[in-house]
Amino acid sequence: MTTTETEIRDQVTRWVAAVNAHDLEGVAADRTSDVVMFDVPEPHAGVRGIDAYRATWPPFFRWLATGALFELASLEVTAGTDVAWASALVRCGTTDELAEHPDRRLRLTLGLRREDGRWRVAHEHHSFVHEA
Repeated sequence: MTTTETEIRDQVTRWVAAVNAHDLEGVAADRTSDVVMFDVPEPHAGVRGIDAYRATWPPFFRWLATGALFELASLEVTAGTDVAWASALVRCGTTDELAEHPDRRLRLTLGLRREDGRWRVAHEHHSFVHEA
């Protein structure tokens, strides 16, 4: 594993910890000002910009406070000199949801670019497989 891949893995791990700590500053810390996020809840057209990104998190924090889980299950990173991407699977759900669907995972894809010597997430996509 390269130093860059390790750096990005550490960044994603810190982000997951910030999500679980309901730390909005930590969640937004490594995002670009023009970040684009496609999330599970609406708006399905996504949100654009750091202010819109930040606005999506308080409702999720409230949901987590009910006892829901958000836990990194796997993470793969591919990095070049100035761009990288990461794909992860996250255990995400309430205790009842995870008991009913123990293998369901939230898919997370991150597109990163190096800005001023730091890796920043410019594109973030969350999705679940919809079961028939």
